[in-house]
Amino acid sequence: MLQDTVNPPLARADRLLKCASVFSFAAIAVGQLIFILYIILFYVQSAFSGRFEAWNKVLPRGYVAGDTVGNTMTGSHIFLAVAIMLCGLIQLIPTIRQHAPRLHHWSGRFYVISCVLTSLVGLYMVWTYGRSNRLFQHLGISLDAVLIIVFAALTIKYAIARKFTIHRRWALRLFMAASAVWFFRIGLMFWIFIHKGPVGFDVKTFSGPFLSFLSFADYLIPLALLEIYFRAKDGSSVIFKLSAALLIVVASLAMCVGIFVASMGLWLPRMF
Repeated sequence: MLQDTVNPPLARADRLLKCASVFSFAAIAVGQLIFILYIILFYVQSAFSGRFEAWNKVLPRGYVAGDTVGNTMTGSHIFLAVAIMLCGLIQLIPTIRQHAPRLHHWSGRFYVISCVLTSLVGLYMVWTYGRSNRLFQHLGISLDAVLIIVFAALTIKYAIARKFTIHRRWALRLFMAASAVWFFRIGLMFWIFIHKGPVGFDVKTFSGPFLSFLSFADYLIPLALLEIYFRAKDGSSVIFKLSAALLIVVASLAMCVGIFVASMGLWLPRMF
């Protein structure tokens, strides 16, 4: 009798959708771990060796002699990024949620607090030290910061209410928004790869229409794909599930290209 109620095409579509989501998470995890290693070996190592000026090779305003407040903000922003990405990945691993709930809970608290603090620091840096020719980039970063704070509040709200299904979905939204800095880099490197060079922006001023677009797209596109995944997972349409799975796989493959190009062109050369 049970077999009569099973819809084989729907079950296969669900499996494919799940496989697509696992593939996407694996790609993000590998890419972010490489980025974390880069931050540790370049920024943190430079800081501990007293070579703060090395940050200026990458950041337009990385280190300014005598600017204690600005340098503290920059440093805290960089170092918190490592903690945020590590804790974010920990939050998304089901095995840790199931078998190490205390680690999940405490790393989750730290993650949410760090996301909010980093967003506030980022807002301060953008509107205090940002260049005037990057208004749309500042607006994109600011909207992302606001979304991170809102998503963090909703993540906590539903965790306290013990509505864990809703809580996990807001946590995933928070993860996507908090990963915008990383998505920006791989999106930029994918764009440069497919165009065989910088198109739509000026390398010297780091401004232009494409960068203005990417400042919003680096979190709005991942969030849109996540919402499509939620709708497909909850729905009963085989076509929609298969289409969502295909879209996620294509986006993940593009992401893999961006990760590879960023790793070879930006991160690995500065690690050693």
